[in-house]
Amino acid sequence: MMTTMQNDFNEDAPKSNIKQEDDSPPLRQRSFFTRWMNNLVQMGLGESLLRIGTNLFSIIAIGIVILLVQAFYRQTPNAFSGNSGQASGPAPTAVVDINTIPALDIPVISGIARGAQIHTNIPSRPRDEITMYTVLDGDTVFGIAEKFGLEPQTILWGNYNLLLDDPHSLKPGQELTILPINGVYWEWLGGIPFGEWAKFYGVTAADVIEYPANSIDPTTIGDYENANIKTGTWLIIPNGAREFVNWSAPLGVTRENPASARVLGEGACGPISGGAVGYGAYIYPTNKHYLSGFDYSEKTNHRGLDFAGNEGEGVYAADAGVIVYSGWNNYGYGNMIMIDHGNGFQSLYAHLSVISRGCGQSVGQGEEVGAVGSTGRSSGAHLHFELMAGAKVNPWDYLPPP
Repeated sequence: MMTTMQNDFNEDAPKSNIKQEDDSPPLRQRSFFTRWMNNLVQMGLGESLLRIGTNLFSIIAIGIVILLVQAFYRQTPNAFSGNSGQASGPAPTAVVDINTIPALDIPVISGIARGAQIHTNIPSRPRDEITMYTVLDGDTVFGIAEKFGLEPQTILWGNYNLLLDDPHSLKPGQELTILPINGVYWEWLGGIPFGEWAKFYGVTAADVIEYPANSIDPTTIGDYENANIKTGTWLIIPNGAREFVNWSAPLGVTRENPASARVLGEGACGPISGGAVGYGAYIYPTNKHYLSGFDYSEKTNHRGLDFAGNEGEGVYAADAGVIVYSGWNNYGYGNMIMIDHGNGFQSLYAHLSVISRGCGQSVGQGEEVGAVGSTGRSSGAHLHFELMAGAKVNPWDYLPPP
C-alpha cells in the first residue's frame, strides 16, 4: 500500500519539479555557463567580452549583407545588354569609316599669346598729315621723337616758335606740331627765289611743292624755282635740315675780349688783365657725377651736360681761371658764371641759385663759384655745364671717369 501511495503521489506531483522542458539546456550545462559568466564578471572581463561579441556580430551581419547583394545583382539582367532577342555570342565589331565623320568647325589659334603692353605706342603706319601733341609731365624731346618714329631734331625744327631750338623749353601742356616725316617746318616769307629757299634746307623746290601734306597744286604755281606761293604759308620741308639757332652763350668770351659777352645779359664783365691760368685737366663741377637731365647732344642742340644736384649744393670750377661773366643771362641760362682758363678753353655754369664769384676774380681748380639752382629755362634743380674751345665740345671727352 505504501508503494501504491508513493506511485500515486509521484503521478500527482507537478512535472515541472521533476523534469526540464525539452528545449531548455540541461541543468548541469546551464549551471556551468552561469558559473563561467559569473567568473568572467568577477574578473572584470564582462564588459570586454560584451564588446567583442558585439563587434563579431556586426562583422558577421556585414558579411551576410554583402553576400545577399552579390547574389541579387547576379540574378538581375543587365539593363544595357541591348535587345534581349539578339543572338547570343560575341557582338560583331562595328567598322567606322573615319572619312564619313563630319569635321567639327573648331577655330585654331596659332602663334604665341602676347602679354598686355604697359606703354602705348603710336601706330607705325605712315602718317600723311601733321599731328598735334600735348606735352605730358616727364616728356623729353627724345621721348616724344621716339613715340612718333622721328629724329629728335625734327621735334625742335617743327616747333621753333615755341621751343626756340632749346630742349629745356619743353613744358607740360604745350601743344607741339608733329611732322609726318623727318624734316623742317618753316614759314615761307618770300624775298628770295623759292628754289634758293629750298636749297638752304638741303632739298629741291619740287621736294617741297610735291609733298602731299603741303596740299599745293603744282599746276597753279608756275615755275618751281620761282613758285607762286603765298607768303606766310607754313610748309613741311621733307628730309630737310638747318643749323640750330644759337640760343646759348656765344664763344670767344675771353679775358682779352670780355665785351663780347655783353649780348648775354647784365652779367657781362669789363676789361680784365692777368689772372689764373688752368692746367688743361678738368674735374667734375658738382658733387654728383651723373646726369639728371639732358646729355650732350648735337641732334637736339644741347651742347652741355645737366649734372644732378640738390638746390643749394656747391658748384666748383672745373679748372683754374678768371671769371669773365657773372650774373643773369638773357638766353635761358638764368644765373650764370663763365670762366676763361687762359689756354683756349672756357667753362660755363648755368641755372645757379647763388653766384659766389664776381667779374675779374681768379679762381683755383675745385674752388666754389656758386650753388646748384633752377633759374632761367630749367625744369628742376641741376647744373648745366659746358666746355668751349673755339667751338662747344663734349665735356665727357675731357672729364675723368665718374
